[in-house]
Amino acid sequence: MNKNPNNRKGIFYFNRKDYRLIVPKNNPYLGWTLNFASPYTYLFLAFLFALVLAFQFLL
Repeated sequence: MNKNPNNRKGIFYFNRKDYRLIVPKNNPYLGWTLNFASPYTYLFLAFLFALVLAFQFLL
């Protein structure tokens, strides 16, 4: 499903039919990317941002 070039919006992976939050890149040696069509991606990014802010204020 992630090999279809229509699922890419520039450098972002965007596929509403793909349920995965994290998907492998076209070249598996380059790592993983987020599926920006999933609402869970934005929750995940908000959680990471809040975690970074929490550590900034706690340390």
